[in-house]
Amino acid sequence: MLENHKKVLIVGAGFSGAVIARSLAEAGHKVSVIDSRDHVAGNCHTYRDEKTDIMVHKYGPHIFHTDNETVWEYINRFGEMMPYVNRVKAITGNRVYSLPINLHTINQFFSKTLNPNDAKAFIEAQADKSIGEPKTFEEQALHFVGKPLYEAFFKYYTIKQWGTEPSNLPASILNRLPVRFNYDDNYFNHKYQGIPKNGYTSIVENILNHQNIDLKLETEYFEEIKGEFDHMVWSGALDAYFDHQFGRLAYRTLDFEPFYGEGDVQGNAVVNYCDEQVPYTRITEHKHFAPWEEHSESICYKEYSRACGKEDTPYYPIRLMNDKQLLQRYLNMAEQSDGVTFVGRLGTYRYLDMDVTIKEALETAQALLYSFKKDEKPAAFYQAVI
Repeated sequence: MLENHKKVLIVGAGFSGAVIARSLAEAGHKVSVIDSRDHVAGNCHTYRDEKTDIMVHKYGPHIFHTDNETVWEYINRFGEMMPYVNRVKAITGNRVYSLPINLHTINQFFSKTLNPNDAKAFIEAQADKSIGEPKTFEEQALHFVGKPLYEAFFKYYTIKQWGTEPSNLPASILNRLPVRFNYDDNYFNHKYQGIPKNGYTSIVENILNHQNIDLKLETEYFEEIKGEFDHMVWSGALDAYFDHQFGRLAYRTLDFEPFYGEGDVQGNAVVNYCDEQVPYTRITEHKHFAPWEEHSESICYKEYSRACGKEDTPYYPIRLMNDKQLLQRYLNMAEQSDGVTFVGRLGTYRYLDMDVTIKEALETAQALLYSFKKDEKPAAFYQAVI
């Protein structure tokens, strides 16, 4: 091993861990990656269904979208990305609409034939402008779209998805759900949008395919192993690293109820169910995530969201309005911890899309390389997490 080159342990073989591992390995460091699951790619894991040969997104659908050219070039380096536009449908009040809310949705919902300018004025009249600076999800929705659209498309779907009233959620969540005054029903606005031709697992396997990376699956982390390495990167849950000593941070988990069908079951990849009486949040039909393939059969998932228990897989942090005090205690502990850097959605307790995850992993890797070169103590975090 060359001078200043380190032995690094990375806990977690998702995008965060894999990207950091690759960067460190290419710089000559020896990297061990462990994951408790029997596969890489974390919650982005994909596999071929034995019955239908359809590529299934095991932990729910993932559509890659970004404006970051560096990130786009990076993921294309490790696999072929196919063009894919996510067009989501929503069922509310026994009618089908397009999401995000667009001119067609507005005209259909209100039985109007408004042009873009008239639609803007109409929605302005619906909006509750008595709310000056929205602080919660509910205030944000009422402030921008008004009560009818909020209750039809957001209120009950949000309660099912997050397990709490929208008044308990931060306004920032709704920033990801734009309203458009044209007929564009592309769910995302980003320049680059796609899905890997051979699935996300193949991409991550290729990222981890390096002579300086030792990958061990079905391997649990235990504290004693840390002493064998010069540094550790943790992409698991932040509170789990500290054995939940202050209590558990709030995460959501997902349950999937698969079912098969012949031909085309629902005619679209994603259909949201916004009504309160429907227990699941959406149905995903996985053949539609690979429109370049042809399949006579179909596999679908009914998706249910619930609170994450001790034995469950955490999917995303809730970050309730009153959770910041508990989070701050863990952040303080993390800052005082030697020899570990926290990364990713779970490690920093933030909702991160895949492109942001890769971007931050690349930046974290560069920061670690700089610290190793200068023989300085790496930081616990390289992004603001509050």
